[in-house]
Amino acid sequence: MCGIWALFGSDECLSVQCLSAMKIAHRGPDAFRFENVNGFTNCCFGFHRLAVVDQLYGMQPIRVKKFPYLWLCYNGEIYNFKQLQKQFGFDFQTLVDGEVILHLYNRGGIEQTASMLDGVFAFILLDTANRKVFLARDTYGVRPLFKVLTDDGFLGVCSEAKGLINLKHSTSLCSKVEPFLPGHYEVLDLKPSGKVASVELVKFHSCKDEPLHVACDTVEALPSVGFDLETVKSNIRILFENAVRKRLMAHRRIGCLLSGGLDSSLVAAVLLKLMKEVDINYPLQTFAIGMENSPDLLAARKVAAHIGSEHHEVILNTEEGIQAIEEVIFSLETYDITTIRASIGMYLVSKYIRKKTDSVVIFSGEGSDELTQGYIYFHKAPSPEEAAEESERLLKELYLFDVLRADRTTAAHGLELRVPFLDHRFTSYYLSLPAELRIPKNGIEKYLLRLSFEDSNLLPKEILWRPKEAFSDGIASVKKSWFSILQDYIDQQVDDLLLEKAAEKYPFNPPKTKESYYYRQIFEKHYSGRSSWLPHYWMPRWVKATDPSARTLKHYKSATQE
Repeated sequence: MCGIWALFGSDECLSVQCLSAMKIAHRGPDAFRFENVNGFTNCCFGFHRLAVVDQLYGMQPIRVKKFPYLWLCYNGEIYNFKQLQKQFGFDFQTLVDGEVILHLYNRGGIEQTASMLDGVFAFILLDTANRKVFLARDTYGVRPLFKVLTDDGFLGVCSEAKGLINLKHSTSLCSKVEPFLPGHYEVLDLKPSGKVASVELVKFHSCKDEPLHVACDTVEALPSVGFDLETVKSNIRILFENAVRKRLMAHRRIGCLLSGGLDSSLVAAVLLKLMKEVDINYPLQTFAIGMENSPDLLAARKVAAHIGSEHHEVILNTEEGIQAIEEVIFSLETYDITTIRASIGMYLVSKYIRKKTDSVVIFSGEGSDELTQGYIYFHKAPSPEEAAEESERLLKELYLFDVLRADRTTAAHGLELRVPFLDHRFTSYYLSLPAELRIPKNGIEKYLLRLSFEDSNLLPKEILWRPKEAFSDGIASVKKSWFSILQDYIDQQVDDLLLEKAAEKYPFNPPKTKESYYYRQIFEKHYSGRSSWLPHYWMPRWVKATDPSARTLKHYKSATQE
């Protein structure tokens, strides 16, 4: 996890502009570098480093003697860099995984580079010999990237939007800051003036397509093919274990978020098993947050005891949660209701990890609900085909919701997140399965995933088959959910008249509830006029829901009342 920032063609003094780069200092607390580009006095890179791999030579922009004309600033982890080095005979100058990007680009250009990277990444690559700038972002947008490009060719790029919104250009503030699309790369021409012109934006990978880098994977070919249930279950286990194994790459301590739900519990159990296999000689620290005796805390305690982790519990204090709302919205750069609710707990547990432990590389279960149809509303899908389409839509939008939450809440405290459920190989295999296999069965969501691990003894049966809880609901007590606690507080903060006029004040995505209005007010305070960053609110489909919480859905009520 790092913070990257770059400007091309700045009209303003770079020493003034670089103050904007400090807005993302939290992403890299270990070191900072600001570097001008030789021959282009109005172009520069800024880099905040969290040292996880190659602590000696990991500063950026990365430049190597072999390619003096290439400059690379990247945020991410390339899990197959050693396999690529071996396959193509690359001569590395450092131990940094990202160095492989330079060698791949020199060998086959930008399309092959982006397509062959197995990992999570956002990068800026400058080729001064050919006067090109390249931007790229991983398939699911696990690592964030924002850009601003003015009509006259001034380009700003940053890990978070907050590093771009106050840039000065031609006596005015820069206007259209927008997220860079996941699974895409962009080619820009660099002019002698340092300004740029966009040439093309290309989609290099879709979540359903088997990635090109499969040839350089630790598991090259699955032992058996076909869609009979035993084969599918075996392949799911093999690929999920492989996804966790490749993410063990770190020189800093590994920990794991553990809510006690299926996803984080599976990640924690497989992670601990593999850490033992590769002789990582410290105990795995697991972290749970919730109110006293909340469902998540009790379930996480049970999982930790079963797998044998060093377990930490953070008790969520209602007042502390409410006080964190504004800093959470500032970190997130969104006003989406369910994202903010779920982020408060994750933000506070990340704060605890940073202050009280030495774990830095944090595993988590994001992506599973979208991939394996884990949301309760999937029970209402009209057909398996429509459920499959919805699953793909959710995966494509992850960068706006759960992946955004997971990145910002951890990065705010200088932690690096790893999400094995979003492994390219694992997701493309799961999405290739017949639609009927992937739907909820016997009233249980994620049925196929649970079934695949039923005989593994990785988890207690009651955890493996535990019904879905939204993170923002599971951290609260059974009697009163977190969202209703928030709403009770916010009801006192927002006047009825303000809500009545909400559509006039905020015509785009107008708030419909006091809670939504309250979040929007805070968002506009920090990011005025940037409401288009969120194209729509996250809401369940196929049900007449007025709130995104799972606890408001009939299926949830019937499941908990039985």
